[in-house]
Amino acid sequence: MPSKYAAGQCLCGNIQFRAQLPIKWCVHCHCSMCRMAHGAAFVTWVSVPRAQFNLISGETHLNWYASSAEASRGFCGHCGTTLFFRYDDFDPEIYVTLANFLEPIDHPPSAHVFYDTHVSWVQLSDNLEQHDDLPFDP
Repeated sequence: MPSKYAAGQCLCGNIQFRAQLPIKWCVHCHCSMCRMAHGAAFVTWVSVPRAQFNLISGETHLNWYASSAEASRGFCGHCGTTLFFRYDDFDPEIYVTLANFLEPIDHPPSAHVFYDTHVSWVQLSDNLEQHDDLPFDP
C-alpha cells in the first residue's frame, strides 16, 4: 500500500518534490509536444492538486519553458530533466511525470490521451482506453 506521500526528483537530485496522495488522475499522453519535450513515444502524467504538491528543494534550478500559448513545462536547469507541466491560467493542478516519482502513487495509469497522434513504432497491449483528446477537464 502506498504511503500518504510520494516523493520524487530530477536525474541529478537538485529538484526534489513531494505529492500528498490521493492524486487526481494518471494518464499516458501521446501528443507531439510531450513526445518532443521528453524524447519518448509518450509521457505518463500524474495530476496533483496544487495544495497537495510541495517543491522540497531546487527552486533555483527549476526553469519553465512556455511550450504553447496556454502551458509551460518545468525542467531542471542543471540536468535537463522535464518534470512538470502546468496550464498558465489554470492554477489548481500541476502535472508531474510518473517516471520521476521515487515512491509508488495510489493510481495506475487509466488511459491513453491524444492517441490520434501516437507514434506508429510502439504497439500497445495494455487494454487501457484510448482517447483523441483529454476526456475530462484538466
